Amino acid sequence: MPSAVPPPREVSQAFHEELHAGRQTALLSWLAFTVTFVVVRVITHRIRGGRAGLHNLQLGGTHLHHYLWGILSVSGVGGVALRGEDRWRRHPLVAIVYGAGLALIVDEFALLLDLKDVYWSEQGRWSVDLAIAVISSAGTLLVGRPVLARLRRNRQG
Repeated sequence: MPSAVPPPREVSQAFHEELHAGRQTALLSWLAFTVTFVVVRVITHRIRGGRAGLHNLQLGGTHLHHYLWGILSVSGVGGVALRGEDRWRRHPLVAIVYGAGLALIVDEFALLLDLKDVYWSEQGRWSVDLAIAVISSAGTLLVGRPVLARLRRNRQG
């Protein structure tokens, strides 16, 4: 009986054989967005709770919000998209940096709009966190559906 978890080689083969380059890029972006969003939420909640020795990054007493790194990432990817050689524009790292950068921006979008208290109100944050997590997971699953179907067929024999 095959293992429930496919080996990395099988996942890679399904990824390359089942998805054309555009869908591979979209899947990598959605995955990067989803993983980054979840990791940033966990880290941010731990910082606010004073756990794990984590702290906000500051420069000269000014808190550097993580949307700054997102804007820099997305701007860098935009530069590569506009002026980069084709082999760089199509590189998987570009899709990953784009998805991760976008997650960093979206996570702090309320601050960009200067909504202040809404950002950390308990009900507001949980509903926004849940909505973005569902949307990013759904996007990842929709784009990756051919890979998942292939892996499921392989598991069934």
